[in-house]
Formats: sequence, C-alpha cells, structure tokens
Amino acid sequence: MSDRLLFSTYQLGRIILNNRVVMAPMTRSRAIGNVPTTLVATYYGQRSDAGLIVTEGTAPSPNGLGYARIPGIFSAEQVAGWKAVTDTVHAKKSRIFVQLMHTGRIGHELNLPEGARVVAPSAIAAEGTMFTDQQGPQPHPVPHALTDAEVETTIEEFVTAAANAIEAGFDGIELHGANGYLIEQFLNTASNERTDRWGGSYENRARFAVEVAKRTAARIGPDRVGIRLSPYGVNGGMRADAETDALYVHLAKEFTKIGLAYIHLVDHSSLGAPRPSPELFTAIRQTFKGTLILSGGYDAQRAEHDLREGYGDLIAFGRPYLSNPNLATKLEQGLPLAQPDFSTLYTPGEKGYTDYP
Repeated sequence: MSDRLLFSTYQLGRIILNNRVVMAPMTRSRAIGNVPTTLVATYYGQRSDAGLIVTEGTAPSPNGLGYARIPGIFSAEQVAGWKAVTDTVHAKKSRIFVQLMHTGRIGHELNLPEGARVVAPSAIAAEGTMFTDQQGPQPHPVPHALTDAEVETTIEEFVTAAANAIEAGFDGIELHGANGYLIEQFLNTASNERTDRWGGSYENRARFAVEVAKRTAARIGPDRVGIRLSPYGVNGGMRADAETDALYVHLAKEFTKIGLAYIHLVDHSSLGAPRPSPELFTAIRQTFKGTLILSGGYDAQRAEHDLREGYGDLIAFGRPYLSNPNLATKLEQGLPLAQPDFSTLYTPGEKGYTDYP
C-alpha cells in the first residue's frame, strides 16, 4: 500500500474514491449523432484506474452542442448510451461524473440539430473559427442573446440533464463553468454586456452559475454536484478584469451555502494563459468548504506536494490520460508515459482513442 497521498482513498460526498487521481474532462468528438457509443464505453472503461473520471463536456440541450460529434444527455437514446458507460466504469470499481457543458456562443449552426441555435448572454460573436464536418472551419456566428425567459428555460435544461445523469448511473455531475462556455460567458464581461439581473455587477454576472448550481443541487443532491472554474483563463475570448478575484471568491461563498461537493479549479498557465494569483487560489481554498480539485499541468511529484501542503484534495490529469489509459498505475509505479497523437484528438473512430496500449 502506497504511503503517498495521491494514491490514498478519499470520501467525496456519498462515494469513496480508490485514489485521489481525477481524469479531467476532455472533448473527444466520438459521439456519432451526439449519442455515446460502445466505443465511448470502452474508452472510459480503459481509464478506470482513476479514482474519479469526469467525462468530456456533454450538452444539456440541443443548443449546447456547439462542436461536431459531442454527446448530449437530453434524450432517452443518449441516457441509454451513457448507461453503458457508467456500467463499464462501475464494474471496474471506479467512479464517474458527467460534465454538463453548454457551449453557448462557442459553436456553429452546422454542428447543431435542426431547430437549435447558437445562444449567449449577449449578441457578441467569439473570435476565431469552429470546425464543422460539412464545411471545415467556419467563423463563430453572432449568437442569439437569451431573453430573461430563455435564461430560465436554459437553467431548467441543466436541471433535467442532471436528473438524466442520475438515471444513466452517474455518481454525479460537474457543471462546466470554465473554458469560455455558457456559464463562464455569463461570468465574464467579454461576453456579458447585459443590463438586467443577469449582467452588470459581478454578483449579477454570477447569478446564472449560482442558479444552475442551486437548482441542480436541489434536484439530485448537492453532494452530487461539482463545478469547474478557470479564473484568468482565455479560452473562448475570456478576459480577466479588476473584479475577477472578487467574483470568484463570491462564487466560492455561494457554492459553500449550496453545499456543492467540489470546485474543480483550473490553472491554464501551462498552456499559455495568465497565471492566477496565488492569493485568489488561497482565498477560494479558505472560503469554499467542500472538496477542491486542482488541475493544470500536473505530474506525480507536484501533485503529491500540493496535496501534502493542503492546497487541494484531489488532482486532475488531462492530456496524459489521452495516451496512458492506466495513468494512475503508471504514476504510482513511476513508469514512463506514452505521448499522445494530437492529430487524432477529435477524429471519429478508434485510432488515437482506444488503441493506446
């Protein structure tokens, strides 16, 4: 038995994790027709040495399917597909949360089903392009600015998706409030210019995230709900401002009141984003009373150090899990890691997905 904290058991809400290694959520674009297949079940089953798996971003509604071939969890067919995934992971004694990701303005109509549309807090297009299977990269369109009534409908779509997740056998859900997607689009002044109760002050901009967390927690239990946050991240055109730290400390207070299971805090500086201030991470650690998952360019040594120093409770690993299905075992045994083939990250099929030894 290892004496390293990274490989010790941990109680997260009502479940016990075999270790403190978390497989971070990563888009893989293998869900043909937006339904997870048996290939998806194989992929997550291979990676079940993680104490906790957080799935790729999964849309709570048709409007949230901004990327090609990403899964949803709003139809009976999707719930059945995910049930095969959770059964596979549970058979291998691991635990799994589904990440609910509404892409908001990061998307394109060609990737959406009929009747769906690209939406956001405000009608401000994101910079750059979105890949489509039909026409290759296309500029992000100007999104439809959600009305107050549509904001309420969108929140309820998250709630229904959370209930669907429990029906599909998930141990819980992670709300994607990071990386420039819809929840962060409400948080950030780069994408939110509203003047109603969903915009303006940082408390108003936080309202959407807080309401989604509160209502999903009320539906499935707060100990089954976590949220991912990336303060100072730049994905999707996000930008920090003078109120960023105050905003995220406010969120930590609100999520403590709700009783959320965890905050999954991402530092994207290893990928070139600005480094969040240590003071902000310390303030969140001191303010939030649930579990803190840390993510961002970790190796085993740094993970062990940060756990021992009490900076966080669990450590998430992303890219290494792409090409090392048994990553936790390799980290524990000090084995060399295989490098991923980045050309097959988002292509359909087994290659670069389930064919790593």
